[in-house]
Parts: sequence; structure tokens; C-alpha cells
Amino acid sequence: MGLDDIVNKGKELFEQNKEKVNDALNSERAEDISDKVLDGVSGFAKNVLPDSADAKIDEVRDNIDKNIGNE
Repeated sequence: MGLDDIVNKGKELFEQNKEKVNDALNSERAEDISDKVLDGVSGFAKNVLPDSADAKIDEVRDNIDKNIGNE
């Protein structure tokens, strides 16, 4: 099985389970997990990058958070 076969099988499985995937991404559990991950990543980025990037990091974090979970 080649890489193209694996990608096509993944697409097929996603299409067959699209509603379940969307429900999972919009769940309370996804919200909790995504908040923890996003807080960790944004905190790391703020420690590594200059303070002048903090506002942009927060903006990116918030935009991602709007699309995952139920809040």
C-alpha cells in the first residue's frame, strides 16, 4: 500500500464519519483539551519570542480556539 492509497483511505474514512468528527471537534472535551494545548503552546511561544509578539500570539491562539470545541 503506497502513500497515495493511505491518503485516499483516510479521506474515505473521514467522509464516511464526517458527522461524528464534527461532533467530536465541537464537544466539551475537545474544548478542554484544546484550551490546555493552546495555552501551553502560546505560553511557550511567548517565552521564546520577543514581548512584541505577545499580542499576535494571543490573536492566533484565540482564532484557533474559536474553531475547536463548543465555546
